Amino acid sequence: MSSELFAAMTRSILDGEAEDAADLARQALAQGLDPLAAINQGYVPGIQQVGQEFSCGDAFLPELVMAGEAMKAAIAVLEPEMARQGVERSLEGRVVIGTVHGDIHDIGKTLVGTLLAAHGFEVHDLGVDVEVTRFVETARAVKADIVGLSALLTTTMVVQRDVIEALEDAGLRPSVRVMVGGAPVTRQWAAEIGAEGYSEDAAGAVQVARQLMAVA
Repeated sequence: MSSELFAAMTRSILDGEAEDAADLARQALAQGLDPLAAINQGYVPGIQQVGQEFSCGDAFLPELVMAGEAMKAAIAVLEPEMARQGVERSLEGRVVIGTVHGDIHDIGKTLVGTLLAAHGFEVHDLGVDVEVTRFVETARAVKADIVGLSALLTTTMVVQRDVIEALEDAGLRPSVRVMVGGAPVTRQWAAEIGAEGYSEDAAGAVQVARQLMAVA
């Protein structure tokens, strides 16, 4: 029964078992199950629960990382079939995300990208040590709704301001909202540099992104 399969999918995310998540996705396709239903009813509830537990302190960073990897493994199996069928998930918004120039910290930014993708955002992850101009060029090219800027060092968080100013100079600020995050980043800093969104953790970033899209 599909309900049992959905429950197993959710459990694979909660357990952070990437191989199990991928195997269950293959089982779903073999049984002719709608790949979009597998994502929305099987895997997304798991990633949502892990995110909530992380926010409450009932789950920790390694568990969130493993859940994110399991989610990516499942979607990697399901996406080709969705493309073949011409099926698309409802798009919450387009996000360009990266760790700013001079900073090579990756985990937090990657988690934000994974969770946003799991919740229906189209995510363009530029990686780490990203030049200011690349944020601007990519935001223009993909028609981004949101640009997410991660900085884990006090010496690099100032680059977040540089990106916002560059987006302004490029004429993109009326249509692009900016989220910032990272260990030294505060809500006060976000307000000071003109960022519309701030989250202190990856799980909260999804809610912030949805709020930004609601007022877009």
